[in-house]
Amino acid sequence: MSRSHQNRRRTINKSVDVILPARQSKPIVEGQIGIRQNSKLGHKLIVSRPTTSVHSPIPEWPKNEQPREKLRLYGARALSDAELLAIFLRVGVKGKSAVSLAEDLLRQFGNLPRLLACSPEEFIQVHGMGLSKWSQIQAAYELVKRSLEERLAQDSVFSSPSQVREFLQAKIGALPHEVFLCLYLDSRFHLIECQELFRGSITHTAVYPREILKEALARNACALVVAHNHPSGNPLPSEADQDLTKTLIKALQLVDIPLLDHCIVSGTGFFSFSDAGLMKID
Repeated sequence: MSRSHQNRRRTINKSVDVILPARQSKPIVEGQIGIRQNSKLGHKLIVSRPTTSVHSPIPEWPKNEQPREKLRLYGARALSDAELLAIFLRVGVKGKSAVSLAEDLLRQFGNLPRLLACSPEEFIQVHGMGLSKWSQIQAAYELVKRSLEERLAQDSVFSSPSQVREFLQAKIGALPHEVFLCLYLDSRFHLIECQELFRGSITHTAVYPREILKEALARNACALVVAHNHPSGNPLPSEADQDLTKTLIKALQLVDIPLLDHCIVSGTGFFSFSDAGLMKID
């Protein structure tokens, strides 16, 4: 049999994958239509169809995937950090949606607490960010802290210990330097005022018990909770923290004001001397 005759007998009509033009930034997905010329051997037709992309404008997304609509339908807990941030950013920039910009911010700062604690100079280093967007985010963050503080003023600190934790973490958990807070309480253990009494460096804050007593008496406080933060991220108390707690308990006893708790806060951690059974003195 001649070579040319063999070639003619082996001829098979192949079908070809067909790729239709896709719009820029739209992924190509497989369709479900076969090629008519050879239904047994034919491949599937590949077609372009609009699908959600963080880089495409949000109004082009399916309604239930757009952050604002998703918030309305399913509540805030259904949204990711990036989607919540995108609602404040409102619009993106050329080639990036607001969600994509929010993801850039979270990558730049590592986590949400660091983003919320950043300076305006740090914030505007991210492409597409300006002072207006920084101000919007900071204003929203401040509203959250004030709302938590008002709840403590209306309810006893013992009625919901989680409120105290949420408030302190929002107030000082993300700060890059140490601060010492006093929560002055009335006879029903409602918050009279939260005062930042001392401020220090990254690793140390000087605390003066005499000043704490003076401020507590000036507000006619009946009880006290004190707190400070550890910017290092480790909320466990040092020996100095334990010594300070004992000193404060003894000093406040002289004026009949009990120290209910000493809390240590970090961006992701929380420690309570009361919960750990460390509020007793020898």
